[in-house]
Amino acid sequence: MAWGGITEVQDEDEILFYEDGELEPEPEPEPFEQQPDEDSDIDTDLAQFHGPATSVEKWRAQNEIFRSYAFQKTEEVTEKEVKEAIEGAKDEVLSIQDILAKQKIGAQITNPRDYQTELYQKAKEENIIAVLDTGSGKTHIATLLLRHILDVELEDRAKGCPHKIAFFLVDSVNLVFQQTNVLRCGLSQKVEGICGAMGASLWQKSTWDKLFTNNMVIVCTAEVLVQCMMHSFVRMSSVNLLIFDEAHHAKNNHPYARLIKDYYYSELDRSKRPRIFGMTASPVDANTNIKQAARDLEMLLDSKIATTSDLSLLANNISRPKEEIGEYAQLRKEFETPFHQEVKRRYGDLPAFEKFFRAAKIISAELGRWASDKYWSFAFSEDESRKIEMREERIYNNKNEGTIAKLNDDIARLKEAADFVREHQKHGPPSPTEDDLSSKVILLYHWLQLYYGRTGDARCIVFVEQRQTARLLKLIFTHIGGPHLHCDMLVGVNSRISEQNVSLRSQVMTVAKFRRGELNCLFSTSVGEEGLDIPQCNLVVRFDLYKTMIAYVQSRGRARHRNSKYLHMIEANNTNHRAMIFHARSQESVMREFCKGLSHDQIINEAELELSSLFADDQADRKYTDPDSGAKLTYRSSLGILAHFVASLPAPNREIAMQPSYVVDHSSGMFLCEVILPEYSPILSTRGLPYKKKSMAKCSAAFEMCLKLREGKYLDKNLLPIYTKSLPAMRNALLAISAKKKDLYEMRIKPDFWQLGFGTVPDHLYLTVVDLISGLERPHQPIGLITRERLPQMPQFPIYLKDGHSSGVITTPLASSFKATEENLELFTKLTLQVYRDMFAKKFEYDILKMTYWLVPIKPEKSASISSLDNPEDVMDWAQIREVCEKDEYRWNPEMPPEFLADKYIVDNWDGGRRFYSIGVAPQFKAQDPVPSDAPKHKFMADILDYSVSLWSKSRSKCVWNPSQPVMEVEKIPFRRNFLAAVEKDEDEVIATPRTFVCPEPLRISALTTRFVAICYVFPAIIHRFESYLTALDACKLLDLDVGPRLALEALTKDSENSDEHGEEKVNFKSGMGPNYERLEFMGDCFLKMATSISTFVLQPDENEFEFHVRRMVMLCNKNLFDTAMKYKLYDRTWYPEGLKLLQGKGMKRIGPQVIKHSLGDKSVADVCEAFIGAAFMEYNKNNYWDPKSWDPAVKAVKVMVDSQDHLMERFSDYYAAYVKPKYQIAEATASQLDLAKQIEKKHPYHFKYPRILRSAFIHPSQAFMWENIPNYQRLEFLGDSLLDQVFIQHLFYRFPHKDPQWLTEHKMPMVSNKFLGAVCVKLGFHSHIRQNNSALNSHIRDYVGEIQEAESEPNAAQDYWVHVNREPPKCLADVVEAYVGAMFVDSEFDFSVVQTFFDMHIKDFFTDVSLYDDFGTNKLTRLMKVNFGCKEWRLGTRLRKSAIPGARDDYIAMLQIHYKIYFDGHAVSTRYAKGKASHAAVEKLEGLPQYEFRRLYGCDCEDDTACADKENPEAAEKRIKEVAEERVREGKEANT
Repeated sequence: MAWGGITEVQDEDEILFYEDGELEPEPEPEPFEQQPDEDSDIDTDLAQFHGPATSVEKWRAQNEIFRSYAFQKTEEVTEKEVKEAIEGAKDEVLSIQDILAKQKIGAQITNPRDYQTELYQKAKEENIIAVLDTGSGKTHIATLLLRHILDVELEDRAKGCPHKIAFFLVDSVNLVFQQTNVLRCGLSQKVEGICGAMGASLWQKSTWDKLFTNNMVIVCTAEVLVQCMMHSFVRMSSVNLLIFDEAHHAKNNHPYARLIKDYYYSELDRSKRPRIFGMTASPVDANTNIKQAARDLEMLLDSKIATTSDLSLLANNISRPKEEIGEYAQLRKEFETPFHQEVKRRYGDLPAFEKFFRAAKIISAELGRWASDKYWSFAFSEDESRKIEMREERIYNNKNEGTIAKLNDDIARLKEAADFVREHQKHGPPSPTEDDLSSKVILLYHWLQLYYGRTGDARCIVFVEQRQTARLLKLIFTHIGGPHLHCDMLVGVNSRISEQNVSLRSQVMTVAKFRRGELNCLFSTSVGEEGLDIPQCNLVVRFDLYKTMIAYVQSRGRARHRNSKYLHMIEANNTNHRAMIFHARSQESVMREFCKGLSHDQIINEAELELSSLFADDQADRKYTDPDSGAKLTYRSSLGILAHFVASLPAPNREIAMQPSYVVDHSSGMFLCEVILPEYSPILSTRGLPYKKKSMAKCSAAFEMCLKLREGKYLDKNLLPIYTKSLPAMRNALLAISAKKKDLYEMRIKPDFWQLGFGTVPDHLYLTVVDLISGLERPHQPIGLITRERLPQMPQFPIYLKDGHSSGVITTPLASSFKATEENLELFTKLTLQVYRDMFAKKFEYDILKMTYWLVPIKPEKSASISSLDNPEDVMDWAQIREVCEKDEYRWNPEMPPEFLADKYIVDNWDGGRRFYSIGVAPQFKAQDPVPSDAPKHKFMADILDYSVSLWSKSRSKCVWNPSQPVMEVEKIPFRRNFLAAVEKDEDEVIATPRTFVCPEPLRISALTTRFVAICYVFPAIIHRFESYLTALDACKLLDLDVGPRLALEALTKDSENSDEHGEEKVNFKSGMGPNYERLEFMGDCFLKMATSISTFVLQPDENEFEFHVRRMVMLCNKNLFDTAMKYKLYDRTWYPEGLKLLQGKGMKRIGPQVIKHSLGDKSVADVCEAFIGAAFMEYNKNNYWDPKSWDPAVKAVKVMVDSQDHLMERFSDYYAAYVKPKYQIAEATASQLDLAKQIEKKHPYHFKYPRILRSAFIHPSQAFMWENIPNYQRLEFLGDSLLDQVFIQHLFYRFPHKDPQWLTEHKMPMVSNKFLGAVCVKLGFHSHIRQNNSALNSHIRDYVGEIQEAESEPNAAQDYWVHVNREPPKCLADVVEAYVGAMFVDSEFDFSVVQTFFDMHIKDFFTDVSLYDDFGTNKLTRLMKVNFGCKEWRLGTRLRKSAIPGARDDYIAMLQIHYKIYFDGHAVSTRYAKGKASHAAVEKLEGLPQYEFRRLYGCDCEDDTACADKENPEAAEKRIKEVAEERVREGKEANT
């Protein structure tokens, strides 16, 4: 692509522009494309010049790309992989960084400004701290300095000097990628960005050696460099430059200060210290002593403060904004609008609304009447109303005051208030007058009109103090801003009442839109003053004035465009406003003058004296430097090093807490600490020195232990443990089977039922009456199915008419049999064979012995009143039976009266596809008349008589027809066999009802009545479904399972080759098969997990949780289930009767029994086992009511399917019968344990008979068994996890009967996530009862509890408040909830209803609106790809990845492939979390992209469904909508049935 001239960019906040002013386009992503490989085993059909043609080829190609990419990633060891392997899934901030990383925030600058050159020259000569305004190009000075340093470094390397590296240090993670991008634009050498708090102490030196070898500049948080220095991965003498961004943070115990104190000044040779360059907009805080703070900063950083004057900036064409004061008329006093008064009159007594009334009055003065009234719509939106109601319920439950009746009344009034507000909020848009808006808003309107009245080129930020002000201003100016103003709000992430939740990601996306020009005006709170990278603006307005000098300077720095303006908005005659402006300006002047007036020589001379005061707190600390590597051990670092050492020890028992224990003694005013390591440590304990502070005593003990470990060579020279953690031997048991491996299996096409009595003459028969609830398109009569044995009761199922409506098939098997006589057998056989011959052109031999069933008409008048107790012979239409058998057919002759030809079934003997219903004689036509133009096409069309004859030419010439015979108007019967599915789009003939005209003489007039014929046409579909039901019942009999035909058939139904691949186009889809096994397999899988968990828990009392998992995995793995399916031949499961010889018709040459084989994947065969378990469960389970006997069939199904000694139970009661109470459970409880039971019972009303098992549920693995002789919670957690899974799935399964397993799984994920269960733990107050011996864990719990409780306590906190808490909960919180559920289950003697009660009371309410969790996990990616982009060629795949990192475990890599290229990946210890990571990474990149941009960037050429829909004519669209609506109603009726 040819680039136009690029406007000079002076700092990281500007954007590249084309000459024509268009924004630089988004760069195309760099995907992974498979490279040629000499040793590759790529299939030959994966041609490079065309895409895969078939589904099989597509999957093969995608799998090969996944394999190659995973292999490549395994070979590449990067620092990111090391960090992820160590830290697992804790990288929630990375998505924000990815967004920042893709923004174009830097460019090469070829013409530095004078002041930049001046400061750059100073920085070359000495250490300086550059104090410059935001946007003045401090980063560019750093880039110039880096260029110089790197040039010198290259020269030194050429001379053979040791290699050195530069570090650009930032204070926050999100700045790593931002500054990395800036430096990459300005430097030709390689720059790498490293994310900070990722456990650098655990990294391997070899990894860092590789990192330093490949880069000359590292951008990272200071903590990363501190850890590297500590382990001597890099020494201070190996660093040539330290750049401190936001250098004013260098104080106290900040990593900036620790780096300088511990490592910079430790290098005594000043010539080996790196150059230092600091950057800040203000070296001091306005609330501190400016002189002393600046002197301390200079001394600590060994640098001089340097700045420049405003005149210097102006001289180099860097214009500061012109500041102007805008004065608005004095605001009205707070008032109540009429609407406010009405709301107050009705609901002012409700305490929950008090803050709303107060806020609305304040807004009336600040923003005007319209905004005050509009505010009520925020407070009473549907979501906010729900929050208020939930808060009131929570207050009631917490205080336990009043009655439930009063609570119901209060909530009813809350709903009434919300309804009132919504109904009466009908005022129109505001007008820019004082009737609607305040003078303050009108002044802002005036200024914005000056900039946006004619064009939308300007960029503006309006700073406000409160979120609700920003939101209201956005609404106001959306109405009155005009066509050129495109505004949005930029606010913080904390939500308040009547405010929406705003994520940091939303902030970044808003700024990105502002950068691209999609938005040109932001109403921002203080979040826009700093942190986010916002481009230069033409106008910055302080709608609400700043509170500090820093806020003034930073917000003013946003106005960096030439001719920009900074507007202070003040109220007329408001002295406080003017005083605030004066104070901010004067404070800035003091700071500027101080910086320019510093006497640097005096400061440097005094530095050595005053440094001692800065290091006073550190001088008492002992330090150790390894003589071999230079790794440095300090008091502060010793705690982390020792913890890492203990965690790496090979523990003999997984139950043992792997952490050091500190025992502190206090004597004579001093603290003395002893550190104790686990008994399997080579050194068990040591004591430190006495200190006045307990923390220092702990550090001293850890320091002494680290010294001993180093002396014993248990720590290497880099202070890393010599041990690597061993992994469980069976962690990679190969128990899976391929989802794609397929084989051919014989299919059973006829059920065993037809073999009963086959080959004999029956002496008795049974009748089953079949009818349709809603009838057919034309009148019909019921049909009777006569069988040798009584047919089981069949479920109702639909057949679909040509207009899209369904009609339910109902069967009534009559209880009594009737005698089979020679006469009636002859009649039944003749009638049935005639149906085959006349209707389906099939002539079979007459052989009663081989008839499996017979068809007879049922009296029409009996259809509404037939019961199973009726006499079969009384309901059959004997008159019609005898008429058909005696007459067979009618032939036209001239004596036949015309009325006889009405309502007859007409058969063309020579064309099996031509069948007609006669309407009557058409006297207006003669036999020689031309065929009407709209008649269905036929091979002979000379005239109506010619049209009526289907004989071929040679035979036609021999026939002579009566030319005076009448002409009949007839309705051609379309060929349609599959009534079990709606009419396909290509079946135009079926949808139409073509009428034509024929002559009767060449045709046969069948004796079959049209009413009987009508139902006979749908009989093939009916008997096909009957046979499917009977075959499914055969399978149940084989398994000895009592399951009804409906669920049995569903468990065996696979309607496409890839039924389990949700979202993919179905391959070889078979319509009309009814529900497939997916949902039952989903439910069966869940029950199987629970059942095997209970049996494992019961039968293996001495095993630990890991061994539980392995034992259960062996039982429920697909390989085991596949073996069971093969054992019982579950894989072998025409509507014409089998056995009769076909004498005439299609297929007559086929001889011998018919053998049909079908292709099934191994996993599909295994899935059937789980589907049968699900069917056995659903057949008897009652929603919201638990009866253990109702689960007996499902338990028996599990026993049959797993076929294991680890599950021998056949009834649910067998589980408890096999349970032997352990000694700890039945031992006498202590007072403390009884008190715990009492406290927990207050939080959940279950009374424990055995309080000690409750205590077990709250004991963390870090507490030793010997303390209370009670095991930790892991066994109970294993059990409770499966129980909660079961209750979660039941809830979703019954509530959403038509959702597929993918949707159910996606919406189960938030329920079972540690994030949610951790929040439940805190909500119940369980966290305060956890017994653990880990101070770090205690701190983690405390921090999380603070955040989650704050999120919950916010006004109107939504039910998904826990999702928006950034901090991940400690896993032990979720474990405790699961363990508690397991403990209740065991204590209640395995009563599942206690689990259901717990769910109903504490979990169900969180998921009343499950749509809140549509974006949880990978859900959002699916919606983006399908709905937003309409892309069909994408796939999220996973592969096991062998670890290339020493001591790390294998993990899984998930990859997002779009049109055969991989763009995003993520890896974690499980496929579940790896998919979440990859999905998250993709969503962060893709969200917000318009479809056309996605198609351009990712090469998507999928057919646009939206475009196709646009071409649909109104009639078709209306019909389609009607069909969808009817289908939903129909599905609802079926579910109820």
